[in-house]
Amino acid sequence: MTDARLRHGRASLTLSFFVQGVTFALLVTRIPAIQDRYGISDGLLPVFLAAVPILAGAGSVVTEKLVVRVRPGVVLRWAQPVVMLALLGAGAGNAVWEAALALGVFGLSVGALDASMNMMGVSLQRAYGRSIMLGFHAAYSLGGIAGASMAWAGAHWDLSLLVSYLPAVVVLLPVAFIGSRWYAEGASAEASPGEALGKGGAASVSFKLLMPLCLVMSFAYIGDSTVSNWSAKYLQDVLGSSEQLSTVPYNVYMVTTLLGRAVGDLGVRRFGAVAVVRGGSVLAAAGFGVVALAGGAWTGMLGFTMLGLGLCVIVPQTFAAAGRMFPGASDTAIARLNVFNYVGFLVGSPLVGALGDAWSYRGAMLVPMALVLATLVYAKSFGAENARYGGGHERPRTVDVG
Repeated sequence: MTDARLRHGRASLTLSFFVQGVTFALLVTRIPAIQDRYGISDGLLPVFLAAVPILAGAGSVVTEKLVVRVRPGVVLRWAQPVVMLALLGAGAGNAVWEAALALGVFGLSVGALDASMNMMGVSLQRAYGRSIMLGFHAAYSLGGIAGASMAWAGAHWDLSLLVSYLPAVVVLLPVAFIGSRWYAEGASAEASPGEALGKGGAASVSFKLLMPLCLVMSFAYIGDSTVSNWSAKYLQDVLGSSEQLSTVPYNVYMVTTLLGRAVGDLGVRRFGAVAVVRGGSVLAAAGFGVVALAGGAWTGMLGFTMLGLGLCVIVPQTFAAAGRMFPGASDTAIARLNVFNYVGFLVGSPLVGALGDAWSYRGAMLVPMALVLATLVYAKSFGAENARYGGGHERPRTVDVG
């Protein structure tokens, strides 16, 4: 019975990751269309774009406090529909204040969704006793590919934002909400030496111990945002590709991210998290090096392919490492760690853009390369010595949030 509940919980959470991948891709790939719809100036657009991750960070902080009273599955069950309705609102309004309201709600709710979703993923991984976290993020990547494809179709056929967004929301919102009935979580683990007991007996997190993982999370998202924001411009302006070819690197990056995450759990089970993170960091850094030194578009494409395969393992394993490091307070650790997801996103794109304008875009690629390599310094933080997973055959008690 317990095994069946865990399997159902894993399937329903995988669906939530997929739905969020679709939703987020539909938003970010249609930013130019949103700008045109609301008449947002080029000067004002960065303010809107920066506000979303800032509010998402605030949503993650609020979730840390909220899960003390309610289970993460409850937060996720209600945050996901709000995210999707906010997406619909962004496509349905006419005035700038309506866009600001919709994107503000999107940011706050997506912070709660990201935090609670990863809390549940780590909890289920603990219950399974083996690495399954990369599989959840693979579902997110698959959803991102599906969402980007839907966005391309909407742009190709010149559909309005509302018409583009409505089918996804109408189909996926009820599916995700019904699927939330089967959410399940593993039983809480004992506190580790890195945790202290608060007044109420709940374990608290040592930020000093968590900081290496926070830095790794930021470095990974600086790399990710570099690819998502600058790959097309780099290929076209620096490597001389056609406009059509310049759209390919990010698609290649998304596909290789999906492939890497689909098999990544097997690698963790076989070689361990430390080896997988080290290998991913070296491969990603090599990818940035190839991009920086590329003599032509196809060599640059090879570099972005390497980036996808390397970076894809780092974020899921960082969340998993936080759960191992603080088994008695994993929800708190993950909520705090999740904030640095948005820090990396905020820093990455402006950093590369400023360096590219002031120096060169080839040189700018060396900065995320160095930051990704710095992950090697903190690789020991991904070790399993603090894990509370038990053997792979064990199945602890689950908490039904249905």
